[in-house]
Amino acid sequence: MNDVEREAALVDAFATLADTLVVGYDVVELLQTLVDTCVTLLDVNAAGLLLADADSQGLDLIASTSEESRLVETLQLAAEAGPCIECFRTGAVVSAPDISRSPADWHEFSQVALERGFRSMYALPLRLRRMTIGTLNLFREEFGELNERDTLVAQALADVATIGILHERDFRATDLLRQQLQLALNSRVVIEQAKGVLAHTHDISTDDAFTLLRGYARSNRLPLAEVAQRLVQRTLIF
Repeated sequence: MNDVEREAALVDAFATLADTLVVGYDVVELLQTLVDTCVTLLDVNAAGLLLADADSQGLDLIASTSEESRLVETLQLAAEAGPCIECFRTGAVVSAPDISRSPADWHEFSQVALERGFRSMYALPLRLRRMTIGTLNLFREEFGELNERDTLVAQALADVATIGILHERDFRATDLLRQQLQLALNSRVVIEQAKGVLAHTHDISTDDAFTLLRGYARSNRLPLAEVAQRLVQRTLIF
């Protein structure tokens, strides 16, 4: 692939990733596209992506281009040592240009990586400001640093993916809040109806009706909205 073809492919890749930044897109598909693009356009042989779990205490393998990289990263997770883990903990790029010379506490990672044919590795953080949500991990079958141009492209791809993931998380949180608010509003309408029923059947004020409604729900350990709904539907009488 010459420079012109590569530049065109990069434009297409960023356009594809940008198209996913809409409501309802598939995060896993976004990340798989990201790792596939890295292998196609960069001087790397395999790529994998790890994301932090809900408590940000551990990492889960979400996308990978080969079983070899998947095995190496899985081992890193099990051993809690290696470039990916270091990258996530520090929020900084971690380069391993010669895996055979990795730190002693990376021994298990190094051994399996070398057995799988990988000689060097590059881990980039998925980070926005001070928040690191995962790592993009690039494997090479040759010794040496990843060239500067590919490093810049990889980080740009990682940044797009980070924005997409956080966008989706924010949307889900907002959508959940919207659903909760709508549920609360619907429940309030039913409760008002139930108050009217009790006020009519017991010839009491709506304030007293609410006290009676709440008292019944508490004494029977039932949700207030459920008791109200049953009163309105005439499946409960008291």
